[in-house]
Amino acid sequence: MTIIAVKTGAAADTRRVELSDGSLFSFKVCYLPSVFFDDDHYTPGREISPGEEESFRFASSCLRGEKTALRLVSRAEQTSLGIIRKLQKAGYSSPCARAVLARLEELGIVDDSRYARLWLQARLAYKAEGPRRLLAALRHRGISRQEAEEALRTVLDSAGERALLEKFLKKKRLSGEEPGIANILRGEGFSPSLIQEYRENT
Repeated sequence: MTIIAVKTGAAADTRRVELSDGSLFSFKVCYLPSVFFDDDHYTPGREISPGEEESFRFASSCLRGEKTALRLVSRAEQTSLGIIRKLQKAGYSSPCARAVLARLEELGIVDDSRYARLWLQARLAYKAEGPRRLLAALRHRGISRQEAEEALRTVLDSAGERALLEKFLKKKRLSGEEPGIANILRGEGFSPSLIQEYRENT
């Protein structure tokens, strides 16, 4: 099989390749093995191997997957796990979904740390949950423990944690005189220093 024609897309790294069997592939070079980065691989009339044809098919699938992922991101911030799952559900292979995710992470379009901070800010605005539940909710969304804990430290400073504790107690209708209040607050993940401060001031 040979390459019949090659066109460069609107973006410099985009190609459209026509093969002698009538196949047309549009793709970004970044989704091909590095050997394809040399434009000599796109010379019209050049014979290609079955492996090279498969590489074109894979890169073309990745370009379609990237467009699907960008539509998702345009509607709402996405986690890396969410992108993988949604692409697979849409019919893209796992290798394709991972390649698309790597590209979007490289461009900063998908960022689990940013997602975690934004999610926490939104959640804290209307929910009175302890730090442990917030961490668990982030982990459930595929955020790593390290990134979840870092986001919580960033969003929930000492003043923010104090405000959250007061909101939590109000929601649960608890007070400093409640039996076992310290254990309840520890169980919810509030810091020991804040619990001690609260008990001393009530």
